Amino acid sequence: MKILHVIPSISPARGGTSRAIIDMVRALRDRGIDAEIATTNDDGDGLLDVPLGGKSTLYDSIPTYFFARFSPQISALREFAFSGSFTTWLFQHIGEYEAIHVHALFSYTSTVAMAIARFRGIPYITTPHGLLCEWSLQQSVQKKQTYLKLIERANLDGARSIHVTCQQEREDVATLGFKSPTFVLPLALTDTPVQIPDAATRLRQSLNCAPDEPIILFLSRLHYKKGLEYLIPALGRLRDRRFTFVIAGNGTPAYEAEIQALLVTSGIEQRTRMVGFVEGERKDVLIQGANLFALTSHSENFGISVLEALAVGTPVLVTPGVGLATIVSDNSLGFVADLDIESIANVLDCCLDDLDRAKSIGTHARQFTLEHFNWDRIAGELIQVYRDLVTNNAVSRSEIAARAHQ
Repeated sequence: MKILHVIPSISPARGGTSRAIIDMVRALRDRGIDAEIATTNDDGDGLLDVPLGGKSTLYDSIPTYFFARFSPQISALREFAFSGSFTTWLFQHIGEYEAIHVHALFSYTSTVAMAIARFRGIPYITTPHGLLCEWSLQQSVQKKQTYLKLIERANLDGARSIHVTCQQEREDVATLGFKSPTFVLPLALTDTPVQIPDAATRLRQSLNCAPDEPIILFLSRLHYKKGLEYLIPALGRLRDRRFTFVIAGNGTPAYEAEIQALLVTSGIEQRTRMVGFVEGERKDVLIQGANLFALTSHSENFGISVLEALAVGTPVLVTPGVGLATIVSDNSLGFVADLDIESIANVLDCCLDDLDRAKSIGTHARQFTLEHFNWDRIAGELIQVYRDLVTNNAVSRSEIAARAHQ
C-alpha cells in the first residue's frame, strides 16, 4: 500500500505531535507500508532549511516532500501555513496514493488535502490531534466555528474515519455530530528509552543543587494551554518545602515574560530554572533525573512528553485535560489533580512527603508503558485500518461501475 501523510509541519518547534508523525510513518515503513510525508518548511517563526518544490528528500530517514510556506509578518496568516506549491503538487500526484492520512485541522495544508481527496475520490482518514476537543474549540471561538461550519465540516464528514488518541477526545468529537465514525488508537514511543544510571546526579550537578534535592520538571512548549498559571502558584504554596522547579521549553517572548512575572509573584523565582528548549541527551537527563514530571494542561489530546516520562520511570502529575489522564489514573501510573491551584498543591505536597512511594509508582509506570505503548503494535492496528479503507473503497467503485453499466 502507498499512503501519504499530510501535516502542516514536522518541525520540532511544533511539539510532540510532529515527532509522533515521523515515528508513526517510520513504524509503518518498517512493516512494509510505502508511507511518505507531505508538509511545509514551517519552523515556527522561521523556516526549515530543506529542499523544496516537490522533490522527495529523506528527513530523519523518512521520504518527505517539503513545500514553501507563505511567511508574512502577520502571525495568524503565517500559522495558517498556506502553500500554493503544495496545492499544485498534491492535485497532480494524489492519484498515486491508495489513501491519504491527514493530520491536524484549521490549517491550509490539512484542509486542502481533504478537499482534493474528496474531489478526486481518494479515501482518507484524519487525525485532529485534539483540535476538536471542547477547550480547543473555545479558543478563537468565532473564527473556528465559522471555519468548521463553512469548510471543515464537509471535509470531516467526507473522511472514512476520524482517528482520536484517547476516549476523552472521542467523546468530544461525538458531540459535534460528524457523519464519519471514530476509532481510538494511542500514539507511542519512538524507541525503548536508554536508561542513564547517573541521571539524577548529573542533573543536580548541572543545576548546582544538593545531591538529594527534590526536582519537579515541566517539559513542554510554553503556551497558555499548558496550565502554568495553576502549577506555578501551587508550587508557591509550598515555599516552606525544599524543591527546585525546572521549566524546559520555549514560547513567544511575551508569554515567557508572563511566566517570569508569575514566578516572581508566586515567590519561587529563586528556586526555578528556565532552561529553554532541550533535546537529545540533555532532555533524557532532565526527564530521568527529576523526581516528578508535571503537566497541568487545560487540554492535551494525548501528551507525548508524559509518555516519555512514564517510559523511564519518572512519576507524573497530570490534570484531567491531558489525554493520558484516565490511563494514568486507572493503572496507577502517577497522580491526577483537578485543574485548580489547591488540588495541584495538595498532590505536590503528598509527593514531596513520600518520594520513595513516588519512585515505586514510576517503576510500575515504566513496565506498563513499554508493554502497551510501542509503535510496532500500534502500527499493526493502523495498517488494518488502511487495508479496510482501501478494500471498502475498491468495493464502492466496483458497485458504482456496475450500476453505470445497468
